[in-house]
Amino acid sequence: MEARGDIKEFLTTRRARLTPQQAGLPDYGGHRRVPGLRREEVALLAGISVEYYNRLERGVATGVSPAVLDGLARALQLDDLETDHLRRLLQAADSPTPGRPSRPKRRRVHPALQQLLDAMTGVPAIVQNGRYELVATNALGAALYSEVLDQEQKPPSFPRYVFLDPRSQSFYQDWDESAELTVALLRTRAGQDPHDLALQAVIGELSTKSETFRRMWAEHRVREHRSGKKRLHHSVVGDIELAYEGMELQTDRDLILTTYTAEPGSASADALTLLSTMCAEFDPLGADLTTET
Repeated sequence: MEARGDIKEFLTTRRARLTPQQAGLPDYGGHRRVPGLRREEVALLAGISVEYYNRLERGVATGVSPAVLDGLARALQLDDLETDHLRRLLQAADSPTPGRPSRPKRRRVHPALQQLLDAMTGVPAIVQNGRYELVATNALGAALYSEVLDQEQKPPSFPRYVFLDPRSQSFYQDWDESAELTVALLRTRAGQDPHDLALQAVIGELSTKSETFRRMWAEHRVREHRSGKKRLHHSVVGDIELAYEGMELQTDRDLILTTYTAEPGSASADALTLLSTMCAEFDPLGADLTTET
Protein backbone atom coordinates (compact mmCIF):
# COMPACT_ATOMS: atom_id res chain seq x y z
CA MET A 1 0.00 0.00 0.00
CA GLU A 2 1.25 3.49 -0.81
CA ALA A 3 0.89 5.36 2.48
CA ARG A 4 1.19 8.82 0.93
CA GLY A 5 -1.59 8.17 -1.53
CA ASP A 6 -3.77 6.71 1.21
CA ILE A 7 -3.25 9.83 3.37
CA LYS A 8 -4.28 12.08 0.49
CA GLU A 9 -7.39 10.06 -0.30
CA PHE A 10 -8.38 9.62 3.33
CA LEU A 11 -8.15 13.33 4.12
CA THR A 12 -9.90 14.25 0.87
CA THR A 13 -12.83 11.90 1.48
CA ARG A 14 -13.17 12.98 5.12
CA ARG A 15 -13.39 16.68 4.32
CA ALA A 16 -15.72 16.02 1.39
CA ARG A 17 -18.33 14.53 3.72
CA LEU A 18 -18.55 17.64 5.95
CA THR A 19 -20.51 20.79 5.13
CA PRO A 20 -19.56 24.21 6.56
CA GLN A 21 -22.71 24.06 8.70
CA GLN A 22 -21.70 20.70 10.18
CA ALA A 23 -18.27 22.11 10.95
CA GLY A 24 -19.70 25.22 12.59
CA LEU A 25 -18.52 27.58 9.88
CA PRO A 26 -20.59 30.34 8.27
CA ASP A 27 -21.90 29.59 4.80
CA TYR A 28 -22.11 32.73 2.70
CA GLY A 29 -23.87 30.98 -0.15
CA GLY A 30 -22.71 31.00 -3.70
CA HIS A 31 -21.25 28.15 -5.70
CA ARG A 32 -18.64 25.96 -4.01
CA ARG A 33 -16.27 24.26 -6.43
CA VAL A 34 -15.54 21.36 -4.08
CA PRO A 35 -17.89 19.14 -2.08
CA GLY A 36 -17.62 19.54 1.65
CA LEU A 37 -14.94 21.66 3.27
CA ARG A 38 -12.16 23.49 1.51
CA ARG A 39 -8.55 22.86 2.49
CA GLU A 40 -8.37 26.35 3.96
CA GLU A 41 -11.36 25.62 6.19
CA VAL A 42 -9.85 22.36 7.46
CA ALA A 43 -6.59 24.13 8.23
CA LEU A 44 -8.45 26.85 10.14
CA LEU A 45 -10.39 24.32 12.20
CA ALA A 46 -7.29 22.22 12.87
CA GLY A 47 -5.22 25.22 13.96
CA ILE A 48 -2.50 24.74 11.35
CA SER A 49 -1.36 26.72 8.33
CA VAL A 50 -2.92 26.15 4.93
CA GLU A 51 0.51 25.38 3.52
CA TYR A 52 1.07 22.69 6.16
CA TYR A 53 -2.32 21.11 5.52
CA ASN A 54 -1.69 21.11 1.77
CA ARG A 55 1.55 19.21 2.42
CA LEU A 56 -0.32 16.67 4.51
CA GLU A 57 -2.87 16.12 1.76
CA ARG A 58 0.00 15.44 -0.59
CA GLY A 59 1.15 12.75 1.83
CA VAL A 60 4.17 14.66 3.13
CA ALA A 61 3.84 13.56 6.75
CA THR A 62 7.27 14.15 8.30
CA GLY A 63 7.14 14.71 12.04
CA VAL A 64 3.41 15.15 12.52
CA SER A 65 2.90 15.86 16.21
CA PRO A 66 0.11 14.46 18.41
CA ALA A 67 -1.30 17.99 18.64
CA VAL A 68 -1.61 18.23 14.86
CA LEU A 69 -3.26 14.79 14.71
CA ASP A 70 -5.71 15.88 17.40
CA GLY A 71 -6.43 19.06 15.45
CA LEU A 72 -7.12 17.11 12.27
CA ALA A 73 -9.37 14.67 14.12
CA ARG A 74 -11.31 17.57 15.60
CA ALA A 75 -11.59 19.47 12.31
CA LEU A 76 -12.69 16.42 10.30
CA GLN A 77 -14.85 15.03 13.11
CA LEU A 78 -13.08 11.67 13.08
CA ASP A 79 -14.11 8.98 15.49
CA ASP A 80 -11.54 7.06 17.54
CA LEU A 81 -11.06 4.34 14.93
CA GLU A 82 -10.64 6.85 12.08
CA THR A 83 -8.16 8.83 14.18
CA ASP A 84 -6.12 5.71 14.88
CA HIS A 85 -6.24 4.81 11.18
CA LEU A 86 -4.93 8.25 10.19
CA ARG A 87 -2.21 8.02 12.84
CA ARG A 88 -1.02 4.71 11.37
CA LEU A 89 -1.00 6.13 7.86
CA LEU A 90 1.03 9.12 8.98
CA GLN A 91 3.50 6.89 10.80
CA ALA A 92 3.91 4.66 7.74
CA ALA A 93 4.54 7.66 5.48
CA ASP A 94 7.00 9.15 7.98
CA SER A 95 9.01 5.96 8.34
CA PRO A 96 12.44 6.44 6.75
CA THR A 97 12.77 2.72 6.06
CA PRO A 98 9.72 0.67 5.22
CA GLY A 99 9.10 -2.33 7.43
CA ARG A 100 9.85 -5.78 6.16
CA PRO A 101 6.88 -7.28 4.32
CA SER A 102 5.07 -9.76 6.53
CA ARG A 103 4.54 -13.08 4.83
CA PRO A 104 1.93 -15.57 5.95
CA LYS A 105 3.17 -18.29 8.26
CA ARG A 106 2.01 -21.78 7.53
CA ARG A 107 0.88 -23.54 10.67
CA ARG A 108 -1.85 -25.68 12.14
CA VAL A 109 -4.76 -24.42 14.19
CA HIS A 110 -4.00 -25.30 17.81
CA PRO A 111 -5.87 -28.46 18.89
CA ALA A 112 -7.03 -26.78 22.10
CA LEU A 113 -8.76 -24.10 20.04
CA GLN A 114 -10.57 -26.72 17.99
CA GLN A 115 -11.60 -28.52 21.18
CA LEU A 116 -13.13 -25.27 22.43
CA LEU A 117 -15.04 -24.82 19.18
CA ASP A 118 -16.29 -28.40 19.20
CA ALA A 119 -17.55 -27.98 22.77
CA MET A 120 -19.88 -25.19 21.56
CA THR A 121 -22.50 -27.59 20.24
CA GLY A 122 -25.50 -25.24 20.47
CA VAL A 123 -24.11 -22.21 18.64
CA PRO A 124 -22.24 -21.65 15.38
CA ALA A 125 -18.65 -20.68 16.10
CA ILE A 126 -15.88 -19.70 13.69
CA VAL A 127 -12.32 -18.38 13.84
CA GLN A 128 -11.04 -15.82 11.32
CA ASN A 129 -7.61 -14.36 10.80
CA GLY A 130 -6.79 -10.71 10.15
CA ARG A 131 -7.62 -11.05 6.46
CA TYR A 132 -11.10 -12.38 7.33
CA GLU A 133 -10.34 -15.87 6.13
CA LEU A 134 -11.98 -18.82 7.84
CA VAL A 135 -9.33 -20.87 9.61
CA ALA A 136 -11.50 -22.99 11.94
CA THR A 137 -15.15 -23.73 12.70
CA ASN A 138 -17.29 -26.06 14.74
CA ALA A 139 -19.82 -28.28 13.00
CA LEU A 140 -22.66 -25.77 13.26
CA GLY A 141 -20.43 -22.95 12.05
CA ALA A 142 -19.52 -25.03 9.01
CA ALA A 143 -23.21 -25.72 8.37
CA LEU A 144 -24.06 -22.02 8.62
CA TYR A 145 -21.23 -20.92 6.32
CA SER A 146 -21.18 -23.92 3.99
CA GLU A 147 -21.17 -21.69 0.89
CA VAL A 148 -18.20 -19.69 2.18
CA LEU A 149 -16.30 -22.91 2.77
CA ASP A 150 -17.06 -24.01 -0.78
CA GLN A 151 -14.08 -22.19 -2.30
CA GLU A 152 -11.24 -23.68 -4.30
CA GLN A 153 -8.76 -21.26 -2.79
CA LYS A 154 -7.83 -22.02 0.82
CA PRO A 155 -8.27 -20.80 3.44
CA PRO A 156 -11.84 -19.75 2.52
CA SER A 157 -12.18 -15.97 2.36
CA PHE A 158 -15.20 -13.91 3.39
CA PRO A 159 -14.14 -10.96 1.16
CA ARG A 160 -13.80 -13.23 -1.87
CA TYR A 161 -17.17 -14.80 -1.14
CA VAL A 162 -18.91 -11.43 -0.74
CA PHE A 163 -17.56 -9.88 -3.95
CA LEU A 164 -16.80 -12.79 -6.25
CA ASP A 165 -19.50 -15.36 -5.48
CA PRO A 166 -22.97 -14.42 -6.80
CA ARG A 167 -24.58 -16.59 -4.11
CA SER A 168 -23.55 -14.07 -1.47
CA GLN A 169 -26.14 -11.57 -2.70
CA SER A 170 -28.96 -13.90 -1.68
CA PHE A 171 -27.18 -15.29 1.40
CA TYR A 172 -26.79 -11.84 2.98
CA GLN A 173 -30.22 -10.24 3.22
CA ASP A 174 -28.47 -6.88 3.67
CA TRP A 175 -25.80 -7.46 1.05
CA ASP A 176 -24.90 -3.79 0.49
CA GLU A 177 -24.34 -3.27 4.20
CA SER A 178 -22.31 -6.49 4.47
CA ALA A 179 -20.21 -5.51 1.47
CA GLU A 180 -19.49 -2.03 2.86
CA LEU A 181 -18.54 -3.54 6.21
CA THR A 182 -16.22 -6.04 4.55
CA VAL A 183 -14.39 -3.29 2.66
CA ALA A 184 -14.15 -1.10 5.77
CA LEU A 185 -12.67 -4.00 7.76
CA LEU A 186 -10.07 -4.65 5.07
CA ARG A 187 -9.24 -0.92 4.93
CA THR A 188 -8.76 -0.88 8.71
CA ARG A 189 -6.55 -3.94 8.58
CA ALA A 190 -4.49 -2.49 5.74
CA GLY A 191 -3.77 0.55 7.91
CA GLN A 192 -2.75 -1.65 10.83
CA ASP A 193 -0.38 -3.83 8.79
CA PRO A 194 0.55 -2.11 5.51
CA HIS A 195 3.26 -4.72 4.82
CA ASP A 196 0.99 -7.79 4.83
CA LEU A 197 1.65 -9.25 1.39
CA ALA A 198 -1.25 -11.70 1.53
CA LEU A 199 -3.64 -8.90 2.43
CA GLN A 200 -2.33 -6.79 -0.44
CA ALA A 201 -2.90 -9.74 -2.77
CA VAL A 202 -6.54 -10.08 -1.68
CA ILE A 203 -7.19 -6.35 -2.08
CA GLY A 204 -5.50 -6.36 -5.48
CA GLU A 205 -7.54 -9.33 -6.66
CA LEU A 206 -10.83 -7.81 -5.55
CA SER A 207 -9.93 -4.44 -7.07
CA THR A 208 -9.24 -6.14 -10.38
CA LYS A 209 -12.32 -8.35 -10.45
CA SER A 210 -15.04 -6.25 -8.77
CA GLU A 211 -16.07 -2.74 -9.78
CA THR A 212 -18.24 -2.54 -6.66
CA PHE A 213 -15.24 -3.30 -4.47
CA ARG A 214 -13.17 -0.62 -6.23
CA ARG A 215 -15.87 1.96 -5.65
CA MET A 216 -16.27 1.09 -1.99
CA TRP A 217 -12.50 0.89 -1.45
CA ALA A 218 -12.14 4.45 -2.72
CA GLU A 219 -14.46 5.68 0.06
CA HIS A 220 -11.77 4.98 2.71
CA ARG A 221 -14.20 3.86 5.41
CA VAL A 222 -12.84 2.08 8.47
CA ARG A 223 -14.77 -0.13 10.88
CA GLU A 224 -14.41 -2.68 13.66
CA HIS A 225 -16.31 -5.94 13.76
CA ARG A 226 -17.06 -6.92 17.33
CA SER A 227 -20.82 -7.34 17.77
CA GLY A 228 -24.08 -6.88 15.94
CA LYS A 229 -26.73 -8.76 14.00
CA LYS A 230 -26.70 -10.65 10.73
CA ARG A 231 -29.76 -11.36 8.59
CA LEU A 232 -29.01 -14.37 6.41
CA HIS A 233 -30.90 -16.56 3.97
CA HIS A 234 -29.54 -20.08 4.27
CA SER A 235 -30.11 -22.30 1.27
CA VAL A 236 -31.38 -25.12 3.50
CA VAL A 237 -33.22 -23.57 6.47
CA GLY A 238 -34.27 -20.22 4.98
CA ASP A 239 -34.21 -16.82 6.68
CA ILE A 240 -32.34 -16.57 9.94
CA GLU A 241 -31.36 -13.59 12.13
CA LEU A 242 -28.43 -14.04 14.47
CA ALA A 243 -26.61 -11.88 17.00
CA TYR A 244 -22.85 -12.21 16.90
CA GLU A 245 -19.99 -11.48 19.29
CA GLY A 246 -16.37 -11.38 18.17
CA MET A 247 -13.44 -11.78 20.57
CA GLU A 248 -9.70 -11.53 20.00
CA LEU A 249 -7.86 -14.60 21.21
CA GLN A 250 -5.33 -13.65 23.85
CA THR A 251 -2.95 -16.36 22.70
CA ASP A 252 -2.98 -15.00 19.14
CA ARG A 253 -4.20 -11.43 18.59
CA ASP A 254 -4.42 -12.04 14.84
CA LEU A 255 -7.32 -14.49 15.34
CA ILE A 256 -10.93 -13.60 16.14
CA LEU A 257 -13.41 -16.07 17.59
CA THR A 258 -17.00 -15.27 16.65
CA THR A 259 -20.13 -16.94 18.00
CA TYR A 260 -23.73 -16.59 16.80
CA THR A 261 -26.96 -16.89 18.78
CA ALA A 262 -30.65 -16.67 17.97
CA GLU A 263 -33.33 -15.16 20.19
CA PRO A 264 -34.91 -17.99 22.23
CA GLY A 265 -38.31 -19.06 20.94
CA SER A 266 -37.89 -17.23 17.63
CA ALA A 267 -38.20 -18.60 14.12
CA SER A 268 -34.44 -18.10 13.81
CA ALA A 269 -33.89 -20.32 16.85
CA ASP A 270 -36.02 -23.01 15.20
CA ALA A 271 -34.00 -22.66 12.00
CA LEU A 272 -30.75 -22.96 13.95
CA THR A 273 -32.04 -26.09 15.68
CA LEU A 274 -32.98 -27.58 12.31
CA LEU A 275 -29.55 -26.73 10.95
CA SER A 276 -27.89 -28.43 13.93
CA THR A 277 -29.61 -31.71 13.01
CA MET A 278 -27.94 -31.55 9.60
CA CYS A 279 -24.37 -30.85 10.74
CA ALA A 280 -23.15 -34.27 9.63
CA GLU A 281 -23.68 -33.16 6.03
CA PHE A 282 -21.08 -30.40 6.33
CA ASP A 283 -17.35 -30.71 6.92
CA PRO A 284 -16.00 -28.29 9.55
CA LEU A 285 -12.56 -26.80 9.37
CA GLY A 286 -10.69 -28.87 11.91
CA ALA A 287 -7.53 -28.71 13.96
CA ASP A 288 -5.59 -30.58 11.26
CA LEU A 289 -6.19 -27.80 8.72
CA THR A 290 -2.97 -26.28 7.51
CA THR A 291 -3.61 -22.59 7.01
CA GLU A 292 -1.90 -19.28 6.46
CA THR A 293 -2.35 -16.74 9.26
